[in-house]
Amino acid sequence: MAESSILGRNRAADSGSGRLRFLGYAACALAGTLWGTGFYWGRLALDEMNVEHMVLYRFLFACLGMAPVMITERARLKAAEMRTMLMAALFGIPIQFLLQFHGLALTTVSHASLMIGAMPVLLAAAAALFAGEQLDWLGWLALCGSTVGAAMVVLGGNRATTGRETPSLEGDLLVIASLVTALAWILLSKKLMQTHSPRVVTAYTIYSGTAMLVIWLAGSRLLEFLMGQRVEPFPFRHVSTTAWIALAISGLLCTATTTLLWNWGIHHVPASRAGVFLNIEPALGSILGVELLGEKLGPFAWLGGALILAAAITLTTHRHRPDPAVILE
Repeated sequence: MAESSILGRNRAADSGSGRLRFLGYAACALAGTLWGTGFYWGRLALDEMNVEHMVLYRFLFACLGMAPVMITERARLKAAEMRTMLMAALFGIPIQFLLQFHGLALTTVSHASLMIGAMPVLLAAAAALFAGEQLDWLGWLALCGSTVGAAMVVLGGNRATTGRETPSLEGDLLVIASLVTALAWILLSKKLMQTHSPRVVTAYTIYSGTAMLVIWLAGSRLLEFLMGQRVEPFPFRHVSTTAWIALAISGLLCTATTTLLWNWGIHHVPASRAGVFLNIEPALGSILGVELLGEKLGPFAWLGGALILAAAITLTTHRHRPDPAVILE
């Protein structure tokens, strides 16, 4: 009787763990999908303002979305945890987004999307080096296949001749730098979620990063004023309704919701495996870009999408060892 009771509890625990793992992967997949629409909404806003203003307004809307969490939940962070949170906020918001969007403005969408598509492999390598996570040969094969699939989707559509036609080394390097800062944000956030809930980590990181962004913009404007340069006012009165809607969607859905979903997901599954869903972002962004240009996707793009889907199914259904208890120690 005792043995059967123990077996029953073990089966229940395995079932509960499997359900949480499935929901964790689902949350990461939904986050990757919503992130994939961010380029479209950001592009609408960038028609009427520069990168800094677009990123600021996007995160002000994100702060609005996370306000209920800040009001209802209080977190007591130790000094070391506070430093970790501030580092995650610095890397994840002002540095990452300003680098990435300035890079996108200086290079082609294809180049930027291809480099963002390499993020899952970079994340898996970083998780193995700094977090002790392990991937077997099938996991690495799936991640590499997903990255190849993202490249095929990006290059599988005929690009229009309007806009920037040639990439630049400066733009490419800025996008690569943004990926490195994104890795730091992901791993530092996962470390914080060992002792605090994903909701708290998400809300505090977004608010802290937005405050840093405000300080950066205010400081740069003050410097321009002291140097005798003309300081342009923040775009507000002449911003169209379309741009405001795009900014609201970018902040509430593509930032606050996606970050919360992603943090909750990697709290329950290894970051190295969840990274496969990051390839949804460049793939979907490329598809939206091609469709907005009135063009069609070729057979290579559809094959690339199949590779991404196959990699996601492989990683989410293949059994793996649980996460290590220590991250970045």
